[in-house]
Amino acid sequence: MSLLEVVNLCQRYGERDILKNINLKVERGEVFALIGPTGAGKTTLLRLLDLIDTPTAGKIYFNGADATKSGRERLEMRRRMAFILQKPVVFNMSVYDNIAYGLKWRGIKENNIRQKVGNILDTVGLSADKDRNARTLSGGEVQRVAIARAVATEPEVLILDESTANLDPVSAAKIEELIRGIIQQHATTIIMATHDMAQGQRLADRIGVLIDGEFRQTGSPSDIFTSPRNKEVAEFIGIENILDGVITSSEDKVVIIDIGGKVIEAISDYAAGEAVSACIRPEDITVSLSKIASSARNSFSARVIRTVAMGSLSRVEIDCGFPLVCLVTKKSADELNLVKDKPVYATFKATGVHVIKR
Repeated sequence: MSLLEVVNLCQRYGERDILKNINLKVERGEVFALIGPTGAGKTTLLRLLDLIDTPTAGKIYFNGADATKSGRERLEMRRRMAFILQKPVVFNMSVYDNIAYGLKWRGIKENNIRQKVGNILDTVGLSADKDRNARTLSGGEVQRVAIARAVATEPEVLILDESTANLDPVSAAKIEELIRGIIQQHATTIIMATHDMAQGQRLADRIGVLIDGEFRQTGSPSDIFTSPRNKEVAEFIGIENILDGVITSSEDKVVIIDIGGKVIEAISDYAAGEAVSACIRPEDITVSLSKIASSARNSFSARVIRTVAMGSLSRVEIDCGFPLVCLVTKKSADELNLVKDKPVYATFKATGVHVIKR
């Protein structure tokens, strides 16, 4: 039995459908990440899962029990969850008292509270600040207090809404490390919305892509980022090379795709005549000054449109009858002198092309 199950969940505000027919199962101990553009409905879904709001339609089951009913059972379920907002609220009291607050409400004995809060202060690295007023802390420290306060109550489900969105890189890294520690030490079920797709890949067992209030794809990080199900997902996760074409032949899963008169070989189950999009990751394209001897089935003469340095990498835009974006090391870009109008070759494998139906 799944710890949390959502069946045909819908949420409507006025004339607008925020969520449409959401179906989801989250297993005990699983880390599930929600990604999607701003306004996709991520926070709305988290508020429903935390039982703060009531859905317009559909059901939420917590450990097999209907959580959409009102009353005492719903309140008991909420007490088994914790929700940390993107901009968490801290009380006008010490860090220690903020973390102890939920325990006092639950009637935990003072000796046990002191021990538990002391251990958690060590875990979140705030022992030296336990007597400080929590409202004098930095944004990253406030997030740590909020996480500590939530973890202190030992929730079965921890819900995080963009926990690192407003933090500098150093503070964000500390929060992510803290979340990773919670996952490893407590095996807490975590549902998190994140704007940082790399963070979702690092932390999550599964990822759901929410676009316009609907799940467009749910699966492992590898499934999402290497095999997007449709063009919307591919565009959202940042695949820059999405080329529309038509399959002109298919033999033993090797297909030929016509891209405006140029042809690409790829691996696909789709049949001839199918309108498709070919997705090619920039890092899977080799740029060279001459045609290279390779098992790669795709090689095109091209010219450089422009090159942009990105730290240790360079983003190279080329034209080979269709536009491509490539990623090479900055050292390689310098050695190849990849300046505007430079003639080059672009090479990539048929297995490096992910084909999706249009």
